[in-house]
Amino acid sequence: MAQVTRTELFPGVRLTSVHTNTFKSCVLGAQFLSPLAPETAAANALVPSVLRRGTEEHPDMESLSAALDELYGGSIQPVIRTRGETQCVGFLGSFLDDAFTLDGSAVLEPAAALLGELLLRPRTQDGVFCSDYTASERSNLVDNIRAQVNDKRSYAIKRLKEEMCAGEPFAVDRLGDEAHAAALTPQNLWERYQALLRTAPMELYYCGTAAPVRVEAALRAALKDLPAGERQAVPSQPTAHTAPAAPKEVEEALDVTQGKLSMGFTVGGRVWDSHFPALMLANAVYGGTTTSKLFLNVREKLSLCYYASSMLDKFKGVMLVASGVEFDKVEEARAEILAQLEACKAGQIEDWELEGARRSVVSALRSTGDSQSRLEDFWLGQMVAGLTEDLEALASRVEAVTREEVVVAFSAMTLDTVYFLKGKEA
Repeated sequence: MAQVTRTELFPGVRLTSVHTNTFKSCVLGAQFLSPLAPETAAANALVPSVLRRGTEEHPDMESLSAALDELYGGSIQPVIRTRGETQCVGFLGSFLDDAFTLDGSAVLEPAAALLGELLLRPRTQDGVFCSDYTASERSNLVDNIRAQVNDKRSYAIKRLKEEMCAGEPFAVDRLGDEAHAAALTPQNLWERYQALLRTAPMELYYCGTAAPVRVEAALRAALKDLPAGERQAVPSQPTAHTAPAAPKEVEEALDVTQGKLSMGFTVGGRVWDSHFPALMLANAVYGGTTTSKLFLNVREKLSLCYYASSMLDKFKGVMLVASGVEFDKVEEARAEILAQLEACKAGQIEDWELEGARRSVVSALRSTGDSQSRLEDFWLGQMVAGLTEDLEALASRVEAVTREEVVVAFSAMTLDTVYFLKGKEA
């Protein structure tokens, strides 16, 4: 059983330490938490990529790679994620756990030191970021933003979120937008980096065999030069969102051969609410598993969709449905997707559907502890939400959810926005 310890190392700098003997590698990460905003999202996303290009001690990627090779071939990579209306940017590293080094040498302390070096001592030019590094990584960021349209399934969900929550932070993409990204310079990016250092809460993460007190000491030493600015708390509760009187309808035409029908619902609950486990189970019954109503009925039985699934954003309190359809079947598919929801609201859920969904959710939660990356991702979400509940406790709550609670969860679901990506000739 993993032991989880939460500690505040410095004001606004917190560490989640997961002490476990399950893995042969350890994970070490540091994330700046920043409210999602169109003005800062692209700059925040670019900062870790530029930092990763070189430091004072290791001025280029070649020397950084050599330093990582010395740590048994460890890795430290930039990561950019969103959790609800919070943008999480920083680094995630993976190293051989100290318990498995050939000569008993320590990896944790030098790995933490290298992480601190990347965060606090970048290579500079004229007092700001190097122009070559900034230009190269800015170009990569712009390319990545433009390339999002190539994955039509993900693009349709991205556009659904933009339309459904227009004007709200939730609509802002994790990479920001192309215009703000293209306008970044070494100077204004440096200013944004300094603002993150001084004002952004920082979440640190460790998972491995080292005792929590040792992890704390290693990271305190690595981050001792972190500016002691006033760190602003990230709002734990997202912007309130109310479904419109009538569902918003949006169509977009691109050069596609398969339509993408995406539908957004408000669900009346979020991760902080006591009935959240019932929402998790409701989503699984509706479209979150291969035994769900959308998968078995809309896709398999009626063949109205190439795929049909639902996902719950536990921070914002919305459920998003993604489906791939033939252009001439979109209305029929839409009607059936909504009909399945109405059946759930009416309590038309077979015992095997409910218990299959429950087993799927509980199994997914408990198996999270078998994966380093999924475990880190779970705890990042808990950190952002300010929650301390572990996987087993959440799984136990899901196991206790009743049929009546699931039906109540469904009753709060309201269609908000429909986005359809059609072909140019459709």
